[in-house]
Amino acid sequence: MRLPFIIAVAILILLTLAFLIPFTGKNGTLSVPGKVAPTSKSEPPPSIEKKTTNDAVLNVPEGFNIEIFARNLSGPRVMAFDSENNLLVTEMGAGRVIAFEKITGGQLTGTPKTVISGLNTPHGLAFNNGQLYVAEPGSVRRYFWNPTSLNAQFHRKVLTLPEGGQHSTRSILFDDSGNLFVSIGSTCNVCVEVSPFRAAIIKTNSDGERPEVYAKGLRNSVFMTLNPSDNNIWATDMGRDYLGDNLPPDEINIIEEGNDYGWPYCYGNKLPDAEFSKNNSQNICRNTIAPVFQVCAHCAPLGILFIQSVQFPKDWQGDLFVAYHGSWNRSTPSGYKIAHLKVSGHTVVSEEDFITGFLQGDEVAGRPVGMAFDRDGILYISDDKAGVIYRVNHL
Repeated sequence: MRLPFIIAVAILILLTLAFLIPFTGKNGTLSVPGKVAPTSKSEPPPSIEKKTTNDAVLNVPEGFNIEIFARNLSGPRVMAFDSENNLLVTEMGAGRVIAFEKITGGQLTGTPKTVISGLNTPHGLAFNNGQLYVAEPGSVRRYFWNPTSLNAQFHRKVLTLPEGGQHSTRSILFDDSGNLFVSIGSTCNVCVEVSPFRAAIIKTNSDGERPEVYAKGLRNSVFMTLNPSDNNIWATDMGRDYLGDNLPPDEINIIEEGNDYGWPYCYGNKLPDAEFSKNNSQNICRNTIAPVFQVCAHCAPLGILFIQSVQFPKDWQGDLFVAYHGSWNRSTPSGYKIAHLKVSGHTVVSEEDFITGFLQGDEVAGRPVGMAFDRDGILYISDDKAGVIYRVNHL
């Protein structure tokens, strides 16, 4: 009688394990191998080969190495290093901010710690004068930050923001003078906004006093960065939908005070959006600012970062990395990569792929989002589809 009982128990255990193993396939969670072999830029990329149905291969140029830094995260987005080289990350899906303790030489020297929880889809993250600022859809909050104990103590809400609508992420940036900039996306695909703070970047001080519109006509500038050569703000922006596969281009803009970047009336190089407004004239667009660079339509540029790192070639310094999150409404998918943009002054002179493989045929293995350099110049990239953070360094 014991043998049938043992067999029944074994079958029960196997069935339980089957339910615990993550589903892999089109709708499954796809991860990346712990180490990915580089590929030569002078040769065509190798065919993508999965080590298992749960793995994807990423391609990087010869001389670089890409590894997984952290796994099993819930929608990791914005990353920021504090004064002690601890890495903080917003997890939108989990409603929290986590910290990885004291990164040295790109190696994790501790387990991730939840430092703030109970947040509403947090996105923007920034440090100013040793204090931590976190942006949610309706607010920017300030915390006293202890980089030794990794403790965040809530101080106060410094800014109330308009909520609702299609674009809920809020990104924040401090310039060298301590001014706080907040990017707020539009409520819609294409419309005339009621609030002047929507589809705009606003400016205030570190206490959130007297906020004002800094630049407008920006449909959804999810990420911003400072140009180290002149401290100008550069920002990505995603164009409207439903004009077909190839219109309108997504954008990279140099953000200057008082400028109008065109949305909802114009897109690309000051082109009128005739579908939105039949009476729209060229005159409306003449006074708008064209993008410094037009990104492929629906590629969804998110993270943007100027290269200042000893891990990358000398002639790359001052160039841009841009994370193309990838299209959701295009007949042939586009984006899904990290692009290297060559920059000369206020001009983007060329574009080339830096990391590919997030898209495998018609299957999305990952979607890159935010980027940050640690003090050793190692590049960290968040992926909110695979739920991981990668690190990239020179071999």
